[in-house]
Amino acid sequence: MSNLGRMRAVLWALVVVAGLGAVGLYAYSATRPAIAQNLGDGDYQLTTAGGEAFNRQSFAGGPSMLFFGFTHCPEVCPTTLAEMATWYEALGDEAKDLNAYFVTVDPERDTAEVLGDYVSWTDRVAGITGTPEEIDKAAKAWAVYYQKVPLEDGDYTMDHTASIFLLNSEGNFEGTIAYREESATALAKLRKLLAEG
Repeated sequence: MSNLGRMRAVLWALVVVAGLGAVGLYAYSATRPAIAQNLGDGDYQLTTAGGEAFNRQSFAGGPSMLFFGFTHCPEVCPTTLAEMATWYEALGDEAKDLNAYFVTVDPERDTAEVLGDYVSWTDRVAGITGTPEEIDKAAKAWAVYYQKVPLEDGDYTMDHTASIFLLNSEGNFEGTIAYREESATALAKLRKLLAEG
């Protein structure tokens, strides 16, 4: 094959690769907003630690942080609660309308009383519990992974998604804060969320 022939073959290969990339990008762009828009939708009936009904519509009215965890969690959950408290402190009056919810993935042990006591020190995070069936519905609605893991002593722990979901004032998904994400990055995401309302 001549040099000109090789060059044409390479150019055509690049055109094909670019075309496939464009198709893939279009497909991703076309489906991602739909997935994000539907995240959280579902008919789940939960209860706050204070005994009030809590469902999908409860997120409307103000921007929110949403986290799924459990009170017997050895590290991720207490760390996440501590980070939320730190962010509230750093944001000050900026965060006056920011809600925060801790939904248990261990309703067998996390009664309203237990959960209320667990989050009470933060002064800003509401504990949410419910029946195992309703918790399962909520977790599926938010695409949250959780699973009971037996321990050698006959007790158990829970594996679960460790990200915080960020919701706008209509209760729609806007993004996440990863576990142990750098504080400056997390605060920037929260400020953006609060600015959008």
